[in-house]
Amino acid sequence: MTTLRIRPAIAALPAYVPGARAEGPGVVKLSSNELALPPSEPVVRAIVQVAEGANRYPEMTGQTLVEALAARFGVGADQVVVGNGSVALIQHLLDTVCQEGEEVVLPWRSFEAYPICAAVAGARAITVALTPQARHDVPAMLAAVTERTRLVMACTPNNPTGPALSAQELGQLVAGVPSDVVVLVDEAYLDFVTDPAVGDALDLLADHPNLVIARTFSKAHALAGLRVGCLIAEAGLAAAIRSVATPFGVSLPAQAAALAALEPEVLEETARRSAAVAAERDRVVAALRDQGWAVPESQGNFYWLGVGSRAAALAEHFRDAGILVRPFAGEGVRITVGTPEENDRALAAAASWGGSREAEPTH
Repeated sequence: MTTLRIRPAIAALPAYVPGARAEGPGVVKLSSNELALPPSEPVVRAIVQVAEGANRYPEMTGQTLVEALAARFGVGADQVVVGNGSVALIQHLLDTVCQEGEEVVLPWRSFEAYPICAAVAGARAITVALTPQARHDVPAMLAAVTERTRLVMACTPNNPTGPALSAQELGQLVAGVPSDVVVLVDEAYLDFVTDPAVGDALDLLADHPNLVIARTFSKAHALAGLRVGCLIAEAGLAAAIRSVATPFGVSLPAQAAALAALEPEVLEETARRSAAVAAERDRVVAALRDQGWAVPESQGNFYWLGVGSRAAALAEHFRDAGILVRPFAGEGVRITVGTPEENDRALAAAASWGGSREAEPTH
């Protein structure tokens, strides 16, 4: 064991648990919310084309990609920051606004990296329980804000439970947070949303300079292996985030791939793929409910079985059927939407489960 001094907050960090990796033939990996399809052909070509230049650095701040994203989102280029996936950018944001002992309000259960990122920044995570429907409890989140709060997080659609904030809920959250407190809205799964009532944080950005929006190429764009995401924020805050971001944080192939993914014909293909995933999600959720499972309303590319203390046993049951899912000990199991054939295998495994299918409260 090292005798070197480690910050207590770092030494106490829980390990981030990734989705299980497939080992052996015939195993279905539905544990990491990846897209089941490979990147589009123009994206693959763009990656191959830049490979010969891998001896050179990429653009340090990804300015060409920044400008393309700004055009897509209808904001200024000075409002966009790109980085090594949205998680790295969320860490940079927390490092920018938080000091030791300050607080970050976040829903729970939500993305497990959030409290880890808060602790790394020296802040204290204040978790607010989801509603019985596995949704953000917006009034309770606002009530948790104090003079020590520096940032409020929202994940919509929420990973791992699935529900998304309505436009009304999102507006209530953003408007209810003091103007000197940052509101981060993580919209990693927004491409899979089909409910017209769900809000889009971009609609609120112009009127709320304390709002920051996170987006990623890892999900709908099928680029999880290249790690590229972006934050959209008020220009002054974006500049501050950029100042603490890792130089050359987005690799050469990742920048090329993301730029290709923003081409109109590729975006059209991504929209078609996302719609197909959403249709499969709805089919699977309906079938699970017919089997007697209590499944929250999901708007992502995954669904949640909130079985509480039975989570580990249920995950093992799926593993025995050759299907890897993502258990959250004592809370539930998240399952990614795969191909129709993979989803049918998941449904068959769920149907053969002999335990209770009732939901337990999410804490």
